[in-house]
Amino acid sequence: MPNTSYDALIIGSGQAGNPLATALANAGQKVVLVEENKLGGSCINYGCSPVKAMLASAERAHQLRTADNYGLGSQEPAVDMAAVIARKDAIIGEMREGVRSNLTKETAGITVLHGHAAFSGPRTVQVELENGKIQELKAKKVFINTGTRAAIPDIEGLDGLPYLSTTQLLDLKELPEHLVILGGGYIGLEFSQLYRRLGSKVTIVEAAAQLLEREDDDVCQALTKVLSQEGVDVVLGAKVRKVSHHDGTFTLTADTRSGERRLRGSHLLVATGRTPNTDTLGLQAAGIQLDEKGYIQVNERLETDVRGVYALGDVHGGPQFTHISYDDYRVVRDGLLHRKWRSAKQRPLPYCVFTEPQLGRIGLNEEQAKEEGIAYRVATMPVSTIGRARETGRTAGFWKVLVGPDDRLLGATVLCAEGGEIMSMFQLMMAGKLKYQQLQNMVLAHPCWAEGLNNVFAKLDKPK
Repeated sequence: MPNTSYDALIIGSGQAGNPLATALANAGQKVVLVEENKLGGSCINYGCSPVKAMLASAERAHQLRTADNYGLGSQEPAVDMAAVIARKDAIIGEMREGVRSNLTKETAGITVLHGHAAFSGPRTVQVELENGKIQELKAKKVFINTGTRAAIPDIEGLDGLPYLSTTQLLDLKELPEHLVILGGGYIGLEFSQLYRRLGSKVTIVEAAAQLLEREDDDVCQALTKVLSQEGVDVVLGAKVRKVSHHDGTFTLTADTRSGERRLRGSHLLVATGRTPNTDTLGLQAAGIQLDEKGYIQVNERLETDVRGVYALGDVHGGPQFTHISYDDYRVVRDGLLHRKWRSAKQRPLPYCVFTEPQLGRIGLNEEQAKEEGIAYRVATMPVSTIGRARETGRTAGFWKVLVGPDDRLLGATVLCAEGGEIMSMFQLMMAGKLKYQQLQNMVLAHPCWAEGLNNVFAKLDKPK
């Protein structure tokens, strides 16, 4: 078994591992990257990019159906699901090829191995290559960037049934007649609107009392209303205890407040969360500690309890977003190459749910402010008061901002068309520690969505 030593060994080619490999190689280090599946990680191959590409197709279908609202002739779109998938695949293929080219070009100075990696010691890894051969690698530093996979709940009858994960649904070339989605998190919501707009009947089944449990009640209620108005059936407080499949139909038996209910559909998407890809890494041989859910425990520098071994991205738990994974790369890069460490435990957490309207979030919401005992003032402004919204007919949703006693922003929730872009403006306000009066009195171009910044703070209530 050949043994090769490196300065850096990276397991997984996600949004943290790829740029880190390049940065370390450019700094003169000998780098090896091991990938078991497709280069690019979950964001490019199974997550953000393919979903957003398909959401664009669903948006066009929705525009055709609602063209009457704009003085045009509406029509039912002829959805070619195979063509929708082909468009998505072409976009993802270009992205994946870009990653492959960057990592494998001769000038990159990176060795890329395809195979399964497992620790045999603290900084020693055995890789089972695609040809079945085993190669042992040693490195001064090891970076684990293996991400997560769909978590499958323990429900009677589910095991062995032909249910779908999000990865499988993204490759389905037939349009489901009736898609039942188990789970009302942000993944479930995006897929519900996507497939409803493409023409499927859609039912969301959620055990909690509301969608998106971590959001304020008014946000959840507004999103539920938007989805319901588009024809998505939202079933809340439904704890599924049994699943069966017969003659092409799934049947979910759920306990609800009103008693037992049976929900049926042609396809079942399980979107109940994620679980880390740590169970086959041989972490016990390295002495690397996991939490009770299987996530790797790290300190504020993203280092495990084994010196020289780091965990980046979703595999160490916490918020699972591509931009957080990429920032993990920057934390480690700046610390190791420039000796400028900052804490990965304390940083802003922007995110966006890509429904229509989008849900953008930065900083605290009301529930969090109350839990932390932070004094705040709140302002809520309906999107329909913004000129741009009325002109474009995209009036659903609202903006909500929290301001502290020092007149600086504590957080913002933006349920609005282009909500992610507007949220980013609030994030810049927080980063610059601007007082709300500066945005309230700023000259902003008319008629842009950003004009709402002039108006939302006028609605601030008394301190809470």
